[in-house]
Amino acid sequence: MFADFLTRLVRPDPAPLTDLDAQLALTALLVRVAKSDGVYDVAESNQIRRIIAARYQLDSAETEALATRAEALEAEAPDTVRFTRAIKDSVAYDDRLGVIEALWKVVLADGSRDPEEDALLRLAASLLGVTDQDSNAARLRVSKGSPWG
Repeated sequence: MFADFLTRLVRPDPAPLTDLDAQLALTALLVRVAKSDGVYDVAESNQIRRIIAARYQLDSAETEALATRAEALEAEAPDTVRFTRAIKDSVAYDDRLGVIEALWKVVLADGSRDPEEDALLRLAASLLGVTDQDSNAARLRVSKGSPWG
């Protein structure tokens, strides 16, 4: 289903993503982080849908369609590096900080921080070229007032 998309991501020098492909890659990355602890629960799924609806100004049908496509892409994709490289090449640094905030929102959506989620988020931040300090600041902004932050 996503063979062409995945082929474009694995090329040695992939072309920059279109806006729609960047949306799909980011949403698939959100799903990948949510699943990294072995559980993809309703809170995480709902949080992803809220993030993409707000970020891309989507109605409920568009949000559901993008989330469903991203869940399918995440299941087929070989690794996280492809998503992050595609996003890094297509998105300005300030916008990548927004990606990190979105990832932290997903990690914290179920009320706990699992080591697997933390590790994948650290890897994603590094691959996106976001510093540890900026990632930590994003986490603090997202978790402000949360007991698990």
